[in-house]
Amino acid sequence: MPFTPDMRRKVDQIRDYLYGGGYPDPLSNAEQLSFLFFFYMIEGIDGANLRQAKATGRDYTSLFAGDWTLRNPLNAPTKGVETVPRERMRWSSWANAMSGEQLVTFVRDEVFPFFATIGDAFGMSFMAQARLSIDEPTVLTQIVTLVNELRLEQADPDTKGDLFEHVLRQIKQAGELGQFRTPRHIIRAIVDLVDPKIGETVYDPAAGTAGFLVAAYEHIRLANSSANGRDVAELEGKTFERGYGDRMGAAQWRKLQTATFYGNDVDPKMVSLASMNLALRGLPDVRILKRNVLTTSFDRQAKAEKGLPLDGYDVVLANPPFSGRLDRDRIVDDVRIGTSTATELLFVKYMIDNLKPGGRCGVVVPEGVLFGSTGAHKELRRILMQNNRVEAVLSLPGGVFQPYSGVKTSVLVFAKGGRTERVMFLHASNDGFKLDANHEQPIEADDLPGLIAAFNSRGDMLADWQSRDAEKPWTENWWFADAATIEREDFNLSASRYRPESREAAQHRDPRELLAELRDETAAILGDIEALAAELQEAVA
Repeated sequence: MPFTPDMRRKVDQIRDYLYGGGYPDPLSNAEQLSFLFFFYMIEGIDGANLRQAKATGRDYTSLFAGDWTLRNPLNAPTKGVETVPRERMRWSSWANAMSGEQLVTFVRDEVFPFFATIGDAFGMSFMAQARLSIDEPTVLTQIVTLVNELRLEQADPDTKGDLFEHVLRQIKQAGELGQFRTPRHIIRAIVDLVDPKIGETVYDPAAGTAGFLVAAYEHIRLANSSANGRDVAELEGKTFERGYGDRMGAAQWRKLQTATFYGNDVDPKMVSLASMNLALRGLPDVRILKRNVLTTSFDRQAKAEKGLPLDGYDVVLANPPFSGRLDRDRIVDDVRIGTSTATELLFVKYMIDNLKPGGRCGVVVPEGVLFGSTGAHKELRRILMQNNRVEAVLSLPGGVFQPYSGVKTSVLVFAKGGRTERVMFLHASNDGFKLDANHEQPIEADDLPGLIAAFNSRGDMLADWQSRDAEKPWTENWWFADAATIEREDFNLSASRYRPESREAAQHRDPRELLAELRDETAAILGDIEALAAELQEAVA
């Protein structure tokens, strides 16, 4: 069953009811809905596990077997009763039988604590700090009724995932560290550039709502689907191809679902949302850790205990926070780069260190990372160029992250180890959506598919570039620069620095694009001044 207009309408109705009921925070609302979806679905998952165990002869104890000690005496069926069967924690037991104040009291004081208590034992650590915040009786009653009407048990994993993505679209605010939801078409473009494959490990150290992990999962499925195992899906007004992975065997599916995807986030709400996003898509065994990778490190023993790859990851995909700074004393030695406390630099250093030799990375960075003039900026770019292989820099349009942020960004694509010989620069003027304050209206103009195709044929493109007539205008939106040229420019990796402009081309560049470049260069200079001032103050102290 696809994500139907009726399902979309019901989700919008839930959102409107929450807003009207006095719950205006879309992030908190999305988290609360994720908990309710989980309570609804876990009953069906538990039943399926019981049936499978019976069919295969293995042991399995239902989550709802045994008794539960009541946390609130008001929830006792009769006065003096202290325990009830765990069966009472099933969605079908309380959602269809309670309403009003009774529903709030039972869900708040019994259902949430129940799942928090059993969470770690059953891979549901995201429930540990979960609390009910929709405590207005009429609102909670109506929301539970609307969730019931979604009939999630009848939907396939892709439909459930699309439904949840629609919920996540309502989050239109950046977090305190600068994290925000990455548009899904941008994520798909980055995943297509990096091309994760079946059998590889995929990691997002700043997972947010797990958009990159979901896109990598869909990318791998599509690459392993026959012509009959493919379909066209629609999300955010754009169509894309989705595969069912019918060419994968049972062992490959097991590897994909249980030992492929890994992630962390510092925000417990994001951990909950990411875990639910993955579970809805058929990946309930992927555990997103609550962790700040810039202030904590794991040795091999800790990695082994947590079931993490011991020697790094094959693929890293991320859009890490890039408007924050950390206290210098909190930064772990592994990720230090000069004296910088800028999270965007520290995250790139962390990603380099956590790739396997030959592993690949696609990461969104603010433009200042590519041309900043502090010692830390230059050193990071030197490491990228001389100790790794920078494959491409994709310059994204200004405003692509509206309404969260207007900062100009690019995508770095690199592989660990070796030395960079040349870099392919890809320039997107349009991404398929109107570049306004909301960035949500689809348009025809979209440079991303052509740029992805050019990158995937970069051997042929390099031959065309090298055989070009330097006297004629270069009209393509991609070009190359060799390592020697980049090194002479202080390892500057800004696409515009090496653009082969002719007078005709320069006259036709979008003034908004030029203004965005000027703004970002100014911001980078101010950031450099701030960093230098901090270094001087530290030296004097």
